[in-house]
Amino acid sequence: MTDEQWGELQHNLQKTIGKNTYASWIEPLEFGKIENGVAVFHAPTSFLGNYVKQNYGDQILYQMMGLGLNVSRVQFVVPAQAPNRTSNEASKPGEAELMNGARSGSREALIAAAPLDQKFTFDSFVVGKPNELAHAAAKRVAEGGPVTFNPLFLYGGVGLGKTHLMHAVAWELRETRPDLNVIYLSAEQFMYRFVQALRERKMMDFKELFRSVDVLMVDDVQFIAGKDSTQEEFFHTFNALVDQNKQIIISADRAPGEIKDLEDRIKSRLQCGLVVDLHPTDYELRLGILQSKVEVQKAQYPGLEIDSGVLEFLAHRISTNVRVLEGGLTRLFAFASLVGRPITMELAQDCLADVLRASERKITVEEIQRKVSEHYNIRLSDMVGPKRLRTYARPRQIAMYLCKQLTSRSLPEIGRHFGGRDHTTVMYGVRKIEDLRTKDGQIAEDVEILRRMLEA
Repeated sequence: MTDEQWGELQHNLQKTIGKNTYASWIEPLEFGKIENGVAVFHAPTSFLGNYVKQNYGDQILYQMMGLGLNVSRVQFVVPAQAPNRTSNEASKPGEAELMNGARSGSREALIAAAPLDQKFTFDSFVVGKPNELAHAAAKRVAEGGPVTFNPLFLYGGVGLGKTHLMHAVAWELRETRPDLNVIYLSAEQFMYRFVQALRERKMMDFKELFRSVDVLMVDDVQFIAGKDSTQEEFFHTFNALVDQNKQIIISADRAPGEIKDLEDRIKSRLQCGLVVDLHPTDYELRLGILQSKVEVQKAQYPGLEIDSGVLEFLAHRISTNVRVLEGGLTRLFAFASLVGRPITMELAQDCLADVLRASERKITVEEIQRKVSEHYNIRLSDMVGPKRLRTYARPRQIAMYLCKQLTSRSLPEIGRHFGGRDHTTVMYGVRKIEDLRTKDGQIAEDVEILRRMLEA
């Protein structure tokens, strides 16, 4: 295959499978040779080669045949280390060391078992009070310097920026520390690779891959909860990397101690580093996100204006999920462009009626009372009743606090739901919990868990 044909094949594949997927999986390949109808490609690791063969092998073969090449099969090999090997030197087909080529110092030293989104960079991450600690910690890790906390554990609800920060770390390391070998993947993909290695009797390859990295990033670790064999391997991988002082970054939808069916020894390990909560966005942060995204939309739809107050309206009304917020803005600009109308408040309400309705779910006082009593394993009648034992009084105050935070009910209305208590009693309970949240870690954690359950 000539250089021109190889270039055309790369161009066609990028158009077919997309720019991001191409950059993660096809770009690291080097063409070797065609012999006896077999097209041989060099891959930096057998992990990457196996993945490309399974997922894109047929597409590569089809594209090569379309170029008039006499090819009936494609093969991916990991060349043996050779200081003077050029990109056109082919190695003998066969099994090779899994990590050969991964420490070459090239930009391909980043292995992404899940494609990285080019939009998820530090530059595009809007920082506010709810996420500033997580952002600062991720930036520190992305510097690639000495490991200061291990692991970095990011947790929070859907659409709060965990995956964005992990992708940003990967892109930053790829740019500034190409000498580091970095793997980013989801916990589900970790399990899939583990099961595949067991089935194909390639556990040594699997262990070599995951225990020879400089930075390991695992997204949505809650997925392995309850999967005993995968947890066992993850635990040993974790220990091996920590012992080598290699950086680990983990994300989940909840704190380590809250992940049901996750082994205690893994919970303990995950809590030994820096655990950072990405809090739900506040109004100011949501507005900042919209203001940053609106510039992108205006560049895509030049001349399309948005009335004053629309962004503020959306930031107020769509409060639980940043992805929904950004998606709503994208839909709004596309709709306005198609109908040829400026973006007014009326247009926003019409275009996003379904999104706005979905965001209107009202949390009730009764729902809060029920959740709090279940959490503390007390009877609802005792929590709203007259008993003043701390066993009941503290949950009662937490429920009052959450009613004040999550509902539009007035203090007298809340008091009526708690056995007809006076509004000053409710005010005292709310202030008490506000004070305890800054002093008592357990109270702060309980309030956060309950708030997440109620807003889910």
